[in-house]
Amino acid sequence: MAHKYSTLFRWVNVVVDYILLNGTLYASFLMADHYLVWVDVYDYRLTILLLNFCWFFCSTTCDIYRNVLKRDAVPTMTANIAALCIFIFLASVIKILLPYVYIPPTPFIYYFALFPALLLSWRFSFLLLRKHRRKFWLHSNSIAIVGAGSVGIDLYNYIISNPELDYFIAGVFDDDRSKVPPYINYLGKAEKCISYASANRISEIYCALPYNESERIENLLQEADKHMVRLRLVPDVKGSIHHNFLVEMFGYVPVLKPRQEPLENKANEILKRLFDIFFSSMVIILILSWLLPILALLIKMDSKGPVFFKQLRSGKNNKPFYCLKFRSMTVNPDCDSLQASKGDARVTRIGRILRKTSLDEFPQFINVLLGDMSVVGPRPHMLKHTQDYSQLINNYMVRHFLTPGITGWAQVNGFRGETKETTAMLSRVQADLWYLENWSILLDIKIIFLTVWNGLRNNDNAY
Repeated sequence: MAHKYSTLFRWVNVVVDYILLNGTLYASFLMADHYLVWVDVYDYRLTILLLNFCWFFCSTTCDIYRNVLKRDAVPTMTANIAALCIFIFLASVIKILLPYVYIPPTPFIYYFALFPALLLSWRFSFLLLRKHRRKFWLHSNSIAIVGAGSVGIDLYNYIISNPELDYFIAGVFDDDRSKVPPYINYLGKAEKCISYASANRISEIYCALPYNESERIENLLQEADKHMVRLRLVPDVKGSIHHNFLVEMFGYVPVLKPRQEPLENKANEILKRLFDIFFSSMVIILILSWLLPILALLIKMDSKGPVFFKQLRSGKNNKPFYCLKFRSMTVNPDCDSLQASKGDARVTRIGRILRKTSLDEFPQFINVLLGDMSVVGPRPHMLKHTQDYSQLINNYMVRHFLTPGITGWAQVNGFRGETKETTAMLSRVQADLWYLENWSILLDIKIIFLTVWNGLRNNDNAY
C-alpha cells in the first residue's frame, strides 16, 4: 500500500532539486559577473545539460527520491550526501576530460559551495516539515479491518510492524470477538464497520472476510458506496496456497503470479542486451586488448598450461555454456567439482593476484559479447553445484530465468567466493531472486559502480 501523498511529494522533491541545480548555476554566474544575462549563459548549454544528466544519474543511483515519506531521516541525509559527492566527482571528471566544455573556475567554485548547501538545507527543511505534519498525514490514512481470520490478522501485523507505511489501524471488526487477539482493538461486529467508519473519519476499510461470505461482502460494498467509504477486498489466497503472490489483471480476471520479472518484458530484455554489447565492447577494446598479452605472458611464465580456463557452467534456462577465465590454478582433475578454498594449493602465484583483484574474470566480457552472459546477473555455477543445490534450496533454479552475469547483486552485498555451507548459498540465491524481481538498467549501473568500488577495497572472500 502506497501512502496517498508519496507520489506528490516525490515530485515536489524532484522539481525543487532541479530548480536548485539550475538556479544555483545561474546565481554562480551572476556572482562571478554581475553584468551577465541569461542569453550569455546559453553559451554554456552543453555544460548545463551534462550537469543535469549527472545529477539524474547520481540521484537515481543513490535512490534519494525513493520513499520520501517513509525513509528515516538519517538514511535520507546519508543518501543525499553520497549523491552530492558522486555528482561533484563526475562534474570534475567531465571538466578534466572535456576541457573545451569551458566554464571559468570562479563560477564552478561558487556552484560547488552553494548547491550542496542549498540542497541539504532544503532536504533538512522537508524532513522537519514531514515530522511536523506526520500526524495530519497519518490521520488521513486511518483504516479498519473487517475479518479476524488469518489474512486479516496477517494484514494487521504487517502494517503494525512497518510503521513507515504511515497507516493508523483503528481496529478489527468480526462477529466472533474471541478470534481477535487481545493486543488488537476490537471494534464490534462486521455489519457495524461502515457506520463506524463514517462517524470516525476512517478513510478505508479492508475486508478480509472469507469467500463463502460473498453475499455479505456484496452488501458491505453497497453500504460503503452509499456512505462514501472506500472498501478494499483482501483475497484469502494463503488459505489454500502457502505462497506470496502478485495480482495481474486479464480484463476483469485476476491472475496470480509468484513474482514480478521486469526482464520478461521484451523491451527491457533488448535494452539490457544493448547495454551489455556496448559495455563489453568498451572493456574489450580499452582494457582487455592490452591486458590480455601481459597476463598471458605472466601466466605462461608462472606455470604450465593454457592461458584461458574454460569450464561448463549453468546458463540461462539452465543451458550449459563454456565460461572463460584467465587460468589461476595449476591444471588439475578436480577443477569441475571442487571450489577454490582459502590457502588452496592449486592456485598459482600469479593466480592469487588475479583472483584477489578479480582480473581472472575479465575474459568473461567475451562471453557477454557472445550472448552467453550479461555484465550483471546471477553468477554462473558449475554444473555439479547446480545439480546439488537444486535439491537443497527450493528456489535455486529460479535464478536461471536470468542470463548469468560477471557481477551481481549478491556479489556487491558480500555473497561471493566459496560457499562452505548451504546457508551461504541460500543468501546468494535470495539476493539473486531480489535482483530478478527488481531489475532496472539503473540498478545494473549501480551494481557495476559498487563492484568497482568494492574492488578497490580488500575482499576477504576472494582467494
